[in-house]
Amino acid sequence: MNYQWYPGHMTKAVRMMQENIKLIDLVIELVDARTPMSSKNPDIDSLAGNKARVILLNKADLADPAGNAAWTEYFKKKGFHVLEINARTGAGVRAVQGLVQEACKEKIERDRRRGIKNRPIRAMVVGIPNVGKSTFINAFAGKGCTKTGNKPGVTKGKQWIRLNQNLELLDTPGILWPRFENQQVGERLAMIGSINDEILHADELAAAILIYLQKYYQGKIRERYETEESGDAYAMLKEISIQRKCFLKGEEPDLLRTSRIIVDDFRGGRLGRITLESPEEWK
Repeated sequence: MNYQWYPGHMTKAVRMMQENIKLIDLVIELVDARTPMSSKNPDIDSLAGNKARVILLNKADLADPAGNAAWTEYFKKKGFHVLEINARTGAGVRAVQGLVQEACKEKIERDRRRGIKNRPIRAMVVGIPNVGKSTFINAFAGKGCTKTGNKPGVTKGKQWIRLNQNLELLDTPGILWPRFENQQVGERLAMIGSINDEILHADELAAAILIYLQKYYQGKIRERYETEESGDAYAMLKEISIQRKCFLKGEEPDLLRTSRIIVDDFRGGRLGRITLESPEEWK
């Protein structure tokens, strides 16, 4: 499958970021902890320039704990301030305020030397679609101040949110890069739901998940679906259809329905805590 998706509103979002970057002190980037580098838009590095940087490993509860630790160390070595969070439950979100202060320590000290007091830090919140930006902002602010949703592209325009006297946030629409040079990146983004499901083939996506689980998380397929692992992903799909009693007319296995179950199970964490890539791939 060739993974491509770059709606027009994302072009506008990039332009908006370019126009507003001079107004901000800090870029807070959310990535999906299950696939941190694939869900990290490389364009944001060039857009951010020399601004202070924070990376939030969101949905850390769905990722392998060992993977979370490895990626935290990786990004810290790159000069980012890093924190694991779960925006949906609020886990780790309270610690973000302190991390922001730490990331902007030089700016705060510079203001103090100039006699500037109580000027709030202005932070831009960025990330690819469906990574949980708006959910994070709502959790961080303690009230529903931005529109959220579980489909890519819900946030359409910029929104300034005043959290307290020390911090203002600029929310931005999710941005994907124009094309994926590495199709494995596209596949991983499809797995976590950052590409619109309407343009994907569920059976190919489910097969990719099964192949990955068999290679790196042996026993997960058997544990969840009571199906033996084999080298043939479609044979496993068929067997899971039978086990789950997903049939078309005439007792024909319903592979499409079964595929959607597998994809939903992965995204919902019902297959366990899984990380889809390691820092070693990106060194």
